[in-house]
Amino acid sequence: MTVALPSGSTIPALGMGTWMMAESPARRASEIAALREGLDLGLTLIDTAEMYANGAAESLVGEAIAGRRSEVFLVSKVLPSNASASGTVRACEASLRRLGTDHLDLYLLHWRGSVPLAQTVEAFAGLQEAGKIRHWGVSNLDLDDMRELTALPGHCQTNQILYNLSRRGPEHDLLPWHASAGIPVMAYSPVEQGRLLDSPALASVAARHDATPAQVALAWVLRLPHVNAIPKAGTVEHVRENAAALSLRLTDEDFAQLDGAFPPPEGPGPLEML
Repeated sequence: MTVALPSGSTIPALGMGTWMMAESPARRASEIAALREGLDLGLTLIDTAEMYANGAAESLVGEAIAGRRSEVFLVSKVLPSNASASGTVRACEASLRRLGTDHLDLYLLHWRGSVPLAQTVEAFAGLQEAGKIRHWGVSNLDLDDMRELTALPGHCQTNQILYNLSRRGPEHDLLPWHASAGIPVMAYSPVEQGRLLDSPALASVAARHDATPAQVALAWVLRLPHVNAIPKAGTVEHVRENAAALSLRLTDEDFAQLDGAFPPPEGPGPLEML
């Protein structure tokens, strides 16, 4: 399963996130093994950020993908406090050093701050011209922000947002706008950091498919052709569980049961963040 970017490139519908990785030396070997297992299973999109573990997550990813860079669609993010014209370039170059690579496949503004979007987009364009990033996008931007962004020069490739069964607000207006604009959405925390796994509805649907609640939650997010997901998995077993969600096809009965437990939004609301 893949998701098409406006550029014409495709990315895996299911990738790997690294938020909260590299925070414990005791877990480092397991986390690196998990990322490498994901690559073996075709989960070749890896998302990280300069913010994660103060850069240590990027260093961990760099170690995990050493010798395999050509297999990876590599995503990182610049903090809004660094997203000025010159700060974006410095932040990107620091991320590249930690990741051990000469380019990013996708570079995102982590969330909107005080720096004008036009300034950050101009910096992204310069990084593209220098060959340091292939594409750029954003994260945690709501509908008004996206409309402002798309009026600027350049081509945003994705908007990474919080979206899962318990965070369905984007379905009212943001997701439909993205679909009509041809700009995909990248869903982070698709299992709500594990908090969805105790849901009786998820357990019931999972039992019908001989699956796990996490696989159901991922399959639900992946039901939309313009949405991909980047769950974090810190162990080989967890990565294998996530990868199996790609073969799970939910039924109308499943969707109805999940809608009953997690109702869709009745009106617009602000975009949520974690």
